Amino acid sequence: MNKFLTLLALVFLLSKASLAQSVVSFKSLGHNDDAIYGMSGASSFYVKISPLVEMNGSKLVLYFEPSQALLKDHSFINIIINDRPVYSARLAKDSIQKISLNLSREDLSTDKFLKIQIKTLLTISDDICKDLDNPAMWLKVKDYSYLSLVRNNKTGLNDVNISNCFDSKRAIVYPAEPSLHDLKAVAWAYARLKKTSNKKIMVFEAGQVPDSIKNYIQVGSLSILPEDKRSLIKVSPQSNEGIFYLAKSMSTATDTVTQMVSERGVMVAHKSVSTESVPSEILFVSGGDDAGYEKAITALGNINILNSTFGDYLLIDQAQNSYFKNVDENRSKLSLKQIGGTSDFLSGIGSLKSAFTFKNSDFNFTPKEVEIRFIGNYSGLSPGDRGYFNIYLNGLLISSEKLDASGKLNTSVTINRYQHHKYNTLESEFRFFPTNGLCKNSFINFFGEVDVDKSYLESKNPFISNDLSFYQYPEAFNTGTTRIVVSKDYAKYAAGAIGEIIYELNNNINANNFPEFSYSSDIPAGDLKKYNIIALLNKEDPLLNQFPDAPIKFNQNFRLYNTDNNKVVYSLSDTTSNGLAQIFYGRSNNATLVLTATGSHISDAFLAASRSITEQLSTLSSNVCVTDVNSNKYLFNINKTSENLEYVDTKSAITKFWENYNLYILLGILVLILLSFLFVRSRVQRSQELYND
Repeated sequence: MNKFLTLLALVFLLSKASLAQSVVSFKSLGHNDDAIYGMSGASSFYVKISPLVEMNGSKLVLYFEPSQALLKDHSFINIIINDRPVYSARLAKDSIQKISLNLSREDLSTDKFLKIQIKTLLTISDDICKDLDNPAMWLKVKDYSYLSLVRNNKTGLNDVNISNCFDSKRAIVYPAEPSLHDLKAVAWAYARLKKTSNKKIMVFEAGQVPDSIKNYIQVGSLSILPEDKRSLIKVSPQSNEGIFYLAKSMSTATDTVTQMVSERGVMVAHKSVSTESVPSEILFVSGGDDAGYEKAITALGNINILNSTFGDYLLIDQAQNSYFKNVDENRSKLSLKQIGGTSDFLSGIGSLKSAFTFKNSDFNFTPKEVEIRFIGNYSGLSPGDRGYFNIYLNGLLISSEKLDASGKLNTSVTINRYQHHKYNTLESEFRFFPTNGLCKNSFINFFGEVDVDKSYLESKNPFISNDLSFYQYPEAFNTGTTRIVVSKDYAKYAAGAIGEIIYELNNNINANNFPEFSYSSDIPAGDLKKYNIIALLNKEDPLLNQFPDAPIKFNQNFRLYNTDNNKVVYSLSDTTSNGLAQIFYGRSNNATLVLTATGSHISDAFLAASRSITEQLSTLSSNVCVTDVNSNKYLFNINKTSENLEYVDTKSAITKFWENYNLYILLGILVLILLSFLFVRSRVQRSQELYND
């Protein structure tokens, strides 16, 4: 009951707060209920703060649920903000507990992040040695915890500039008839926004932007921008010059606000209309001509330029993307620091863990085997102590080594391609149990630390197969030049999908994949052998005939069968909005990815296909993906000898007629046989009667 009333109170509080300030829940930031385990645990949250927020007067409100088994008066919670302690207290007896903290400008880091750490010290019994590894020791930070952020009414939009405006944008607008430059601009803007946040990114044609969208990126050459938008750009780029221009203003927005009001003990929703001033920001990516526009697009891929532009506009005379290159272009050996690991000094007893993440695409090729080596230090064990160093990959224990008195850690394990996935979680664990009777003194004696500079992942062999699969995407496109090819009549539908592809090609620790762009009608057949090809095509595009090694001919109607029961699993239909993707080696062993779309929602179908092939797939050999706009996905492994593929268009008229009406024909024949039998029988009976007479 206490928990239920707390939730109702929270809903009421959020609805009232939303009238005056912005309320951001942990759930909306991507944090579900977060459990902290063990005697001494910690959890961290990082929130990017908009320049429109005034930290003085803002609040952090935390709700947490402690384990029912805890001794509350012997358990503690500590809140640390920006590496400074701000709150410490014993746990109360309530099942759901609340902490409200005032924030200030000093709580922000130099890069405008709010770093929140929650540390716990939990107790179940009076003997701390008995509490080791007790699964009942936990505290859960609830996802309806929130930040109440005050809008900065003093400086307004003055603090917003090109370097920080990407954090708040979730939409891109492009011309209704996009050129290749426009597609490239959308793609790189999309990739830049997706690196900023995992929230959904919307893509609109000019003239179709909803009124509710006030904050977006608009791409296009100056000559084709709508007059009302072109007039917002107060600086004119010269020929061969690109431009970023941030137009800022305040506009009025009307919205419906819902308040929960108590009426005779029952919370009732009351709706009212609220009108308030909201910021309107448009970041223009353009140029004085096509050459200048291309420079602006190139600058979109250079994060150093974007992060160091503190004004409202930037004129670009020179732009390059070669700064991404480094000496280790092969990327076969990666230190834990390169994949984002930090050295954590761990002390205590029981389980002391550090976590790291890596992707297959962090390497220059899909690895067949990966050596994982950990190097570090720990306090030497005394006689009778028990200590181990464990390595976990994707939740499974893959190595365990006993610690000794040396205090030096140098251990490795090699994993094969069946053990690592496209995206991987790697955990290291120091596990220490002291000699009986010395438990209390050992809390300050044992420590362990992994050296992230010396520890590394090394790919031993590239994964080479006769048929390319989605498991090898996107790293199959890391070597050589990639060309993105699009059907001219489908260009307006492909913008969002190309953005997903550009993001994925560069979603690794050494992003340097800058594809060339071409229309399918302009690419010579010989170029299909010179480049890695990513093609987004109309189902009727003649270029599809230039891929004889494709698993499926998408320009023909086909059916896919389940080989176990011979039932139709998928049948191509133009009436359903489907995205279709297939990956294979071209004639010169070049990586080739072909996407096409059917139905009335072509943009959504393309986007669904581009997203589906980047997910954590459960098979190593899928090379064909069929997905619909509702995210239903089917994966197939199709080769030249596959028996589960059938082309409908290649059948003769007689064959099609037989397949469609064979049951009716057989039934008709059966009826004719029965009628013939009855006719003959009646004639025989009549003859017998005449004979008897």
